[in-house]
Amino acid sequence: MRRIAALILSTVLVAGSGAGLAVAQVEEAPETEAPAEEDGLMKRGAEMFLRGLMDELDPALRGLEDLAGEMQPALRSFAEEMGPALHELMGKVRDWSDYHPPEMLPNGDIILRKRLPGEEEEEAPSPFDSPSDGSEIEL
Repeated sequence: MRRIAALILSTVLVAGSGAGLAVAQVEEAPETEAPAEEDGLMKRGAEMFLRGLMDELDPALRGLEDLAGEMQPALRSFAEEMGPALHELMGKVRDWSDYHPPEMLPNGDIILRKRLPGEEEEEAPSPFDSPSDGSEIEL
């Protein structure tokens, strides 16, 4: 779920920055020249689309900017507190594929189990695969 949220967030940010550049380029074009007859409607349609897209994305992008500003102190604190421990852990683990995914025990401890030499890595099901029992979900 986090990967999907990150993908959506990055798509919005990339689309917003790309659309912003396109709108900025369109707005910088001189207004005195009359557009050529063959591309005038397409160009105006593209301008209207990009301006509408930017108008729709602007509040969301401002909200993300505010959220990033709110999260910055917490992330900085996390990095300062956990950085040395994570650095130590990275020095001990050579290949993360040699370990099972982390597990949380009932008492709250998190453990990493090492895979046995003959043990194969379990493949996690893709969220895009159809259900294995043959049932489908109608949207």
